[in-house]
Amino acid sequence: MNIKLIVVGKLKEKYLKQGIAEYTKRLVKFCKFKIIEVPDEKAPENLSLAQMEQVKETEGQRLLAKIKEKEYVFALAILGKERTSEEFANEVEQLTTYGHSDLTFVIGGSLGLSPAVLSRADTQISFGRFTLPHQLMRLVLTEQIYRAFMINNGSPYHK
Repeated sequence: MNIKLIVVGKLKEKYLKQGIAEYTKRLVKFCKFKIIEVPDEKAPENLSLAQMEQVKETEGQRLLAKIKEKEYVFALAILGKERTSEEFANEVEQLTTYGHSDLTFVIGGSLGLSPAVLSRADTQISFGRFTLPHQLMRLVLTEQIYRAFMINNGSPYHK
């Protein structure tokens, strides 16, 4: 199984890098896991709606260029479907059982994902209606992917 995170921007915070590195190391037992970063679009603070859409479009093109046709794509979006950890674990298991061995998760930049990326996604997933830094979401998502494997393997990690 191959799991890929495609994300906008570079991760700067050392503590986030360390957390992601720990879960990446743990995931080696279950899958090939990689994170692909695409550049964020530099923009001034006070953008018009048209400028915001242009930034999302440019970042979206960069994200879409990293997605292959055969990949099953989860787009992280506030309006996506919320799942429990158990529901997510079951979804991952079902996808892999029925022929989806390449799962891709897409995390947009600070303005979110473009309509084109949302259209390409097979499903949208939400971690709630909180606004969280997209860099922190990398760690949260990586942990939840690890948790899904632990749930599916009957590990006491998930209590």
